[in-house]
Amino acid sequence: MQKFPVNEEFALKQTSPKIAGSGVIIGGDKVISAYDLVEQMEYLYVRVVKAKELPAKDVTGSCDPYVEVKLGNYKGVTKHFEKKSNPVWNLVFAFSQDQLQASFVEVVVKDKDVVLDDFIGRISFDLVDVPRRVPPDSPLAPQWYKLEDKKGERVKKGEIMLALWKGTQADEVFPDAWHSDAAAVGSEGVSRIRGKVYLSPRLWYLRVNIIQCQDLIISDKSRPPEVFVKVIFGNQALKTKISHVKSVNPAWNEDLIFVVAEPFEEPLVITVEDRVSSNKDEILGKCLMLLNSVPRRLDNKPVSAKWHNLEKHFVEGEKKETKFASKIHMRISLDGGYHVLDESTYYSSDYRPTSKLLWKSSIGILELGVISATGLSTMKTKDVRGTTDAYCVAKYGPKWIRTRTIIDNVSPRWNEQYTWEVFDPCTVITIGVFDNGHLQGGGKDACIGKVRIRLSTLETERVYTHSYPLIVLKPSGVKKMGEVQLAVRFSCTSYLSMLQKYTDPLLPKMHYVHPLSVTQLDILRYQAIQIVSTRLGRAEPPLKKEVIEYMLDVGSHIWSVRKAKANFMRIMNVMGGVIAIGKWFDQICHWKNPLTTILIHILFVILVLYPELIFPTLFLYLFFIGIWRYRRKPRHPPHMDIRLSHADSVGIDELDEEFDTFPTSKGSDLVRMRYDRLRSIGGRIQTVIGDLAMQGERFHSLLSWRDPRASALFVAFCLIAAIVMYVTPFQIVALLAGFYVLRHPKLRTKVPSYGTNFFKRLSARSDCML
Repeated sequence: MQKFPVNEEFALKQTSPKIAGSGVIIGGDKVISAYDLVEQMEYLYVRVVKAKELPAKDVTGSCDPYVEVKLGNYKGVTKHFEKKSNPVWNLVFAFSQDQLQASFVEVVVKDKDVVLDDFIGRISFDLVDVPRRVPPDSPLAPQWYKLEDKKGERVKKGEIMLALWKGTQADEVFPDAWHSDAAAVGSEGVSRIRGKVYLSPRLWYLRVNIIQCQDLIISDKSRPPEVFVKVIFGNQALKTKISHVKSVNPAWNEDLIFVVAEPFEEPLVITVEDRVSSNKDEILGKCLMLLNSVPRRLDNKPVSAKWHNLEKHFVEGEKKETKFASKIHMRISLDGGYHVLDESTYYSSDYRPTSKLLWKSSIGILELGVISATGLSTMKTKDVRGTTDAYCVAKYGPKWIRTRTIIDNVSPRWNEQYTWEVFDPCTVITIGVFDNGHLQGGGKDACIGKVRIRLSTLETERVYTHSYPLIVLKPSGVKKMGEVQLAVRFSCTSYLSMLQKYTDPLLPKMHYVHPLSVTQLDILRYQAIQIVSTRLGRAEPPLKKEVIEYMLDVGSHIWSVRKAKANFMRIMNVMGGVIAIGKWFDQICHWKNPLTTILIHILFVILVLYPELIFPTLFLYLFFIGIWRYRRKPRHPPHMDIRLSHADSVGIDELDEEFDTFPTSKGSDLVRMRYDRLRSIGGRIQTVIGDLAMQGERFHSLLSWRDPRASALFVAFCLIAAIVMYVTPFQIVALLAGFYVLRHPKLRTKVPSYGTNFFKRLSARSDCML
């Protein structure tokens, strides 16, 4: 395989973070056992639970209390309650140990007022006296504390319930706590920056088999009806072809397939329509089906077909007396034997079927530590300077994770660890870094870059700590947006089960027993992505549509000159081994190295005399090649390769075409130039395809008698060859043929052989083309 020079700017870098998983253990906390792929981050936690008997400060005799937690320059504030002397907050504040600039923490209770907030009471704690909590210890029990005035004396009325402790990000309150590094975010925006775990909805393929209709009522009986069936589910609409039976009893036997997600929130709408004219359709009947009653199948056995009444505004399951109605015969099922693809099959993170009844046990555990990022590009402007509010998203299987957002920092440190069950080693985890657009007016979340890691390239039980370059292709060219530091470990629970996976089909059985077409899969994948983005966009905080589409590579199928060149070079790189063998054999035939040629002669004679040694020798040769290359096996997981992608040598006009909308929004002159370039590329491809077709047609013409003299010569040669090979042992024929091919250059001529001359003179069908 061809090796390209590596640009150090875009290269993968091995790192040595202070994590327990790599053998670097700091401190003696047992919390390391649970969070051993990230660096420990020390925090001071303050839980403000509630207060009681707070004194009234307003003229009306009421109290609108809230709490301020102060630690040096940082201040956390709870929401205020109106006219409530016994408020309950139950809010946790987390102050990073790296940012502590004080020796004590102060908790102040105030009364919200229009002009100036009134002081109710306070209490302070020395940080030296704050205890340390180490999970899995139970949470620290909060206690009641008497409030003090500004002089340090206890007030007559008012108590507050608090709990203070020191801990790490392993604490269970960490994800939902208020963080000091997000102090600039208002209370209404805190929920948008917290880390969360999301689960994609379970997706099903809904198969609607339209069989036939009966007793349709046609308004215009003077013409044969042109009937078709339209099926709508949500924003998906499919329709059958116009029935070839032009009567009131049309038939189709056609399958329509949809993507649906649990829970099933919308009904399935079936309408039978008549094509009255080119722009007008008449509805002949309508039926609504609720999917909760649709049978689920796990294999290729068809479910029973049913007749349904066709009426206007009729919901299946309701009791309604009907004397006469048109009917439709359908077979509807939820196919649980398929895997609903929402990712490309080339780098999918899951291949399991929809139905859990068909799932097999897991083979291992994948652990990911999102440690930090460095040198991130500024994505927006704040106070005349660039800023980035970065967070990470990782997807593996149906589980998505989102780290907390680090505010205004181009070198954020997350140090968050997540775990997934692994059911197939030949899967890929995708990690993306994004800029939170909600903090600047609710804009879109900008994509900073992403990383893919294939599990099959990882050694089991080994911790990989690397800094991955975040590479993005922009209209101006390829750009490095920063680096993200990750720690990855793939642990195997059953090594035999994992090895057995390599012999199993990649996709579930139904994909091979009852396959879907490539076009169908593309359409269904697009619908699946839309459903996933809609459902996860309704979570809190929402996982935005642009994030999901970037992680799932929505536009990967769009034409690109750069990708076409890259894929062509990939083919040439793969064929490089075959070409190298051909060159080596040509050197053997021309005696460039006489000793090697003599050894090949000896090996050839042995294999001809003992043909049973051919395959053992071949496999033994491959074995030794594999052992020889083991010492040069990759030490690092693969990552985005700009040279392989042709991202470093692509032209500006090609990038402009790649980033254009579909359909195009460019002017006619530019589109004409692109069309001419595409015609040029297509012309070269057309020539190569024509040459291949010509060689194939020459083979066909050997016995087609299109050229009677050539076919007669070939038939006579076949007869003579058959007689000779009947009377001559095969080993002698093989030896003579081999010695002829390996003959010395002095016995060769520069003129092509008789067989080559004969083949090139055979007629093809090129002369018949216009």
